[in-house]
Amino acid sequence: MKSKPGKVLIIGSGIGGLSSAIILAKLGFDVTVLEKNRQPGGLTRSYTRDGIECAVGIHYLGSLGRNQVLRKFFDYLGVTDSIPVSRMGQDGVIDRYLFDAPETHPPRFDLPEGFDAYEENLQQAFPDERARIEIIVAAIRKTAGQLHALDLLYATESDFSLLDQSQPYGEVLDTLGCSPGLRSVLAIPSSWIGVPLADCPAYYHNMALASYVSSSWRLQQSGSDMVDVLVDRLLELGGKVITGAEISEILVDSRVVNGVQLTSGECLAGSHVIAAVHPQVVLQMLPEGAVKPSYRNRITKLQNTHSIFSVHARIDADTHAEIPYNIFKIETDEAGNVPDLKYYQIRESEKKGVNLLSILTSGKDDAWAPWNDTRSGCRGDDYREAKAQHAMQLIREAEQLFGSFKGLKMLDAYTPLTIRDWVNSPEGSAYGVLRSSSQTLATAILNRTAVKGLYLAGQNVMAPGVIGTIMGSFSSVKLILGADEFRKTIRL
Repeated sequence: MKSKPGKVLIIGSGIGGLSSAIILAKLGFDVTVLEKNRQPGGLTRSYTRDGIECAVGIHYLGSLGRNQVLRKFFDYLGVTDSIPVSRMGQDGVIDRYLFDAPETHPPRFDLPEGFDAYEENLQQAFPDERARIEIIVAAIRKTAGQLHALDLLYATESDFSLLDQSQPYGEVLDTLGCSPGLRSVLAIPSSWIGVPLADCPAYYHNMALASYVSSSWRLQQSGSDMVDVLVDRLLELGGKVITGAEISEILVDSRVVNGVQLTSGECLAGSHVIAAVHPQVVLQMLPEGAVKPSYRNRITKLQNTHSIFSVHARIDADTHAEIPYNIFKIETDEAGNVPDLKYYQIRESEKKGVNLLSILTSGKDDAWAPWNDTRSGCRGDDYREAKAQHAMQLIREAEQLFGSFKGLKMLDAYTPLTIRDWVNSPEGSAYGVLRSSSQTLATAILNRTAVKGLYLAGQNVMAPGVIGTIMGSFSSVKLILGADEFRKTIRL
């Protein structure tokens, strides 16, 4: 570094906040991460019920193979060897899609590892669409090459070669004339990032799909263990993490940031502040006049991705063995769009003879509207009863696939309101800002705030998921260092 690094305050200790902190600490910055909750980690952290770890935001990881993008990120952060993972797809299946429309869809489709295997599975399922499939997979292969080469991260501001694929993927499939069945199979990756297929930029769709087809992995331990590895790495580099530190205001003078004030009244000075929280939450922390009205208006009007509802239950391990892949039960319409889906995992738990069933589906915001003005822990028996009833309905639907669950005990269920209160995500959005084609301009260069020294990080900067979030962290560091210094200093 040509000049002495400054003091950096990072708001939020999810994967975005912690990865940003580690990168800057490696470069010699004085870094402090501030977390409002009692434990760091945000949605990355799992939680314990009945002695069993329940995952929240980390269900599986993509592209951890040698020379692949997430492996490059973990290697740079210095955490690869400390996060034990197991490779999925060894039996040929990473995800299994189950469809509800036998007249237009195959009963199931298996997502395998590797682009050759993926193309072969598509052609076997849809033999009359070979030419379309070749075009589709060629584009995904190209995106995979760009993703692993980190083209988006090292691009100059005038290089829009990756963003020229902003056409909605639904339009791409319409132009090709894909059947409803093929359309549904290709719609699933847009669901992973919370964007409807009709409005999902082709690049984001292909990036999400390419990341998992390249290689997919499960954590051998819990999300909390992964958080602890990241925190320990930051502490090893001289950084700090302060929990129970809720921010009341980002301190700004003449549109230059100079620190933060906590709800306790304590003020912390810093020459740089990185807010690894939703940009609409950041606006609430800024004093009036800190940013231009046009910026405030743009951020306020941003649409967010949908919310989720999740259930965790314990089941008998002898009757219900661990399934080495994920299962998606998919609802489709006549055109092949996917209005909703349910995601299932059955995994070994920390308890002998007990496995963990996890179910994720759409949040159904209207169902929880009566409690919008309440906070977690203060919602009453009627809320808990409504939540339990919905959870049991999902479990009964799951039994249609897996058979009656022996030794069933529901451990926990959470709603969009839980996520909203836990990580300050507006409307309980699971994936943050909607990275849609219609919002391309509104979300462009989102981490530029027009306040000198204030930057954004987290899944809202570039893309959701672990890969997108960490790439956003490097992107924010790039703004702090400057593009030329970044390219010289950080080689992945």
